[in-house]
Amino acid sequence: MDLPDQSGRRALVTGATGGLGHHVCLELARAGASVVLAARDEAAAAAGADQIRAQVPGARLEVLRLDLADLSSVHEAAERAASSYERLDLLVNNAGVMATPYRRTVDGFELQLGTNHLGHFALTGLLLPLLGQARVVTVSSLLHRRADAVWLGNPRLERGYSRWGAYAESKLANLLFARELDRRARRAGLGLTSVAAHPGFADTGLQRTGPQLGGRNVMSLALRGVTAVVGQPAAAGAMPILYAATAPGLGGGAYAGPSGLGEARGAPRLVDMSAAASDTQAAGALWELSEQATGVSYH
Repeated sequence: MDLPDQSGRRALVTGATGGLGHHVCLELARAGASVVLAARDEAAAAAGADQIRAQVPGARLEVLRLDLADLSSVHEAAERAASSYERLDLLVNNAGVMATPYRRTVDGFELQLGTNHLGHFALTGLLLPLLGQARVVTVSSLLHRRADAVWLGNPRLERGYSRWGAYAESKLANLLFARELDRRARRAGLGLTSVAAHPGFADTGLQRTGPQLGGRNVMSLALRGVTAVVGQPAAAGAMPILYAATAPGLGGGAYAGPSGLGEARGAPRLVDMSAAASDTQAAGALWELSEQATGVSYH
């Protein structure tokens, strides 16, 4: 109910088929925005759009196929967006995978870094002509604090692989990217504002999907139990993202999360990030690596 009126604004949300993404799309539509549901599974996105229309009659929704683990799909999605829309007012980089067994994207990158960071890096860069005065929200995680640095030498992570370590690095990369995007936009005189958010310990489905890919059903059940005790529903986890997306006057580089104990749950507010996430030298190095890896330049 606190969301400002979003009438006349167009938002594109990645990972829109469930969890956080569904609730972000629902509340933006309820506030009057036109929402583009970007997802790998078009049928699931269309079903999600129908669920939103059932709650928000007359909601203005469109579906855009986007597979962040395939750079050719990222290019195709950006091209379709450019041919369909004059501008985007809001981009929510929400989609992600968590704690997967070692796998690679279509382009050969480790799946979590490739999907959570490199796919969104490429998408944002390709959509840049549409983002004149837009706000870009990149979704990170409490677990970014488990990473001291992003492995800059090799985005394929061919060294010893840790599923949780790789996830933490990808979420640290999200924050480094969000802050560096804002710095570069300001230096270039662009009107966009880049911010970040995390959902706390929210039941998004990611806690089950990643472990189950590796056949670790016991881990999946344990995570579900922990989430039930200390976490919050996906609808509540979406609130910091919505705050970052719509709060008036939010400064570039801001980071939103829950206000409760340990930032696990609660109403949204501005929160702190780790020292590693504020490292401007690391952010610049990650940016250069990301341009080389994806072939997408923001110049």
